[in-house]
Amino acid sequence: MNKEDLRKIYLEKRKKLTEGECAQLNLQLYNHFFSSVDLSFIKVLHSYIPLSKNNEPDTWMILDRIRREFPQVRISLPRVLTNGELENIFFEGLHQLQTTSWGIQEPRQGVVTPSEKIDLVIVPLLAFDKKGQRVGYGKGFYDRFLKGCRADAQKIGLSFFGPVETITDTYPGDIRLTSCIEPAGVHYF
Repeated sequence: MNKEDLRKIYLEKRKKLTEGECAQLNLQLYNHFFSSVDLSFIKVLHSYIPLSKNNEPDTWMILDRIRREFPQVRISLPRVLTNGELENIFFEGLHQLQTTSWGIQEPRQGVVTPSEKIDLVIVPLLAFDKKGQRVGYGKGFYDRFLKGCRADAQKIGLSFFGPVETITDTYPGDIRLTSCIEPAGVHYF
């Protein structure tokens, strides 16, 4: 199936989830994350901030536990620049965040995180396939950002749904995930 069709299908599937279903699915993702991801060698972790109106998998539970139990891990959050690129900012606290006109929270100020320092990226997605290809919102923010990360940086997707067989219209500029966590378990690529 192609990206455009998958975007429509999975946006609709997520919108149909109730608040209770999202909470249960988020708890499953949280449990799989901490049972499958070794944070002992991670110094810098980048994560998207979930867009609740789109029922995105909630990264706040994961980030909160990392801040409490893994103080050696620095968290970095994205900010979209006017040129369409992501700038990553070290997270200091909720006081640092502002809501954009798109309804997305992002850091309004802070220390910029060099992409080459990032060890693990929690990548947003709408759907993924059995080869580790992903479908995002179609703006290319994360593909451009991931190209600037080290080749050995882990790229972990979070999805409420399992993989599709294949995404038919991938191209060489698409950056594959190293793994994807869904409620039924973890897929490694």
